[in-house]
Amino acid sequence: MVQPHIIAVDLDGTLLTDDKNISLKNRTALAKVRELGHKVVIATGRPYRASKAYYEELFLDTPMVNFNGAFIHHPKNEKDFQPIHTPLNKNLAKTIIETCESFQVQNIMVEIMDEYYLRYLNKGFADAFTLGQSPVDYGNLHQLLNDDPTSILIHPEENNEQQLRALLKEAHAEVIDQRSWGAPWHVIEIVKAGLNKAVGLKEISQYFQIPKERIIAFGDEDNDLEMIEYAGCGVAMGNAIHELKSIANEQTSTNEEHGIAEFLSERFRFEL
Repeated sequence: MVQPHIIAVDLDGTLLTDDKNISLKNRTALAKVRELGHKVVIATGRPYRASKAYYEELFLDTPMVNFNGAFIHHPKNEKDFQPIHTPLNKNLAKTIIETCESFQVQNIMVEIMDEYYLRYLNKGFADAFTLGQSPVDYGNLHQLLNDDPTSILIHPEENNEQQLRALLKEAHAEVIDQRSWGAPWHVIEIVKAGLNKAVGLKEISQYFQIPKERIIAFGDEDNDLEMIEYAGCGVAMGNAIHELKSIANEQTSTNEEHGIAEFLSERFRFEL
């Protein structure tokens, strides 16, 4: 009998199709590996509010990684798995916001757990990430921000993105990590330095007493790099960025071609 594995899945560009659904094949394959005794874990850059529906659709009962490791928690068992929240320093966040303001970015979203603040209401990327939930407030974020934020999402003008990323790196490299989200938004996400999905997987690995050698992780973007490298078997999607493919142990089909289901059915020898 195969020993229990952790199957860690990114959402956007990995588990989800381009229209943000879980295909029947992927859902069936993940249900099958759970029947075989493996643990399916979501590891995403999204906040919990924007990933909860997928967690419930898959009938999961495992811890999960949100905000690229800034929030690691168990939605169904906080008693045994204490939530781990690692926010940015509030004053540092305000400095970053000032820098972004000077670049006249399209919008800024400040996340504090599952609540958020916006620089501009209903502008740019905001609608795509709010899921109908209204911000606590919007406007002058420097004045509105009273707590340490979990993450900051920045939607720059396209011609300013690289320049802004370089400036943030130069000024704050020791205290922040920044990631790029892919098309169509080209959002810059900022979390506290040292946080990534691998940090979350390590905690979950210890919780289940499953060594990293028995972790299979799927990803496609630069916020999956550490997770793919950490896992005993890091799998790059067919649509993954070149850098991720270059460090992955294996590769599967694209998110549109049910790549997760294809890989798992071959690895654990079941038919879909």
